[in-house]
Amino acid sequence: MSSRCTIGLASFFVFSCFAAPAGAGALPFAAGGANASDVLSELDAFRAALGPLNGNVPGSFGGGRREINWDGVPDGLSSPNAFPGDFFNAATPGRARGALFATDGTHFEVSARTPNPTNTPLNFGNIDPAYETTFQAFSPQRLFTAVGSTVTETTFFVPGTITTPATVKGFGAIFNGVEILGSARIECFDALGAHLATVLAPVGGSSGFSFAGVVMTGAERIASVVIHSGTLAPLAGNVDDLLYGEDVVVMDDFIYGEPISLGCPADLNGNGVVDGADLGIFLAAWGPNLGHPADFDGDGLVYGSDLGVLLSAWGACGE
Repeated sequence: MSSRCTIGLASFFVFSCFAAPAGAGALPFAAGGANASDVLSELDAFRAALGPLNGNVPGSFGGGRREINWDGVPDGLSSPNAFPGDFFNAATPGRARGALFATDGTHFEVSARTPNPTNTPLNFGNIDPAYETTFQAFSPQRLFTAVGSTVTETTFFVPGTITTPATVKGFGAIFNGVEILGSARIECFDALGAHLATVLAPVGGSSGFSFAGVVMTGAERIASVVIHSGTLAPLAGNVDDLLYGEDVVVMDDFIYGEPISLGCPADLNGNGVVDGADLGIFLAAWGPNLGHPADFDGDGLVYGSDLGVLLSAWGACGE
């Protein structure tokens, strides 16, 4: 087991630790502070490591990243209403982002905005009045949480296909309200359920922000993510009590690598066929390109050996 720990300074000292199994190539990102600006540089570095932002349309771009900031969720699926975990695993543009969420809690919620038709308080003040002033959004106005649980599981699909399993190069999330190191963390797993990496969200303070993310730099790919947000689930009456290790944490932006077909990795655009479009994506990535999905052998180079893999898979996936 290898590990990496760093100490950084935002508006105050934050401490974060990262662990990955021996042999797994992974690069952690973490920052925390009282203000959104305290985590922005680390977040931007993470975005750059994943690549350019893609449009939220069906199909895979072969590389780059997708983001969810929750602000496009309609009022009818926001607090006090439940948010469906498959909302961003749909075939329609805007919702075709290839991410499916599950929890062992009662449901998910996306916080209300101003104005809203039910006059619901912001920042999950409908769950507990204290949350309205405790939490704040990183990208206003909406936040995201599991209700009745601290666990959110994310699995990936080729955007727009709904059912075609996919893997991603990296995953990161913004947390709000982390007051105990380790109360918020991200665990990444491959398609066989093997643990790839864990990154802890640094302390950001009762209303502050924390960012944690990891990018796989070798051949390993992330098929699922388990997010632990706090030690005490958001529920009426549940508020922070650090003396007893009780830390209520909610989430904001999710950022992750472009989902690539699990069953046919050479199908870089996820259309079920390895053809000229995939070759175009491949050639655009030619050369040193650590972590790109076209680096099939994980040596950090998109070269002739990888081209051989793509050509050997030419045609319809599964034939």
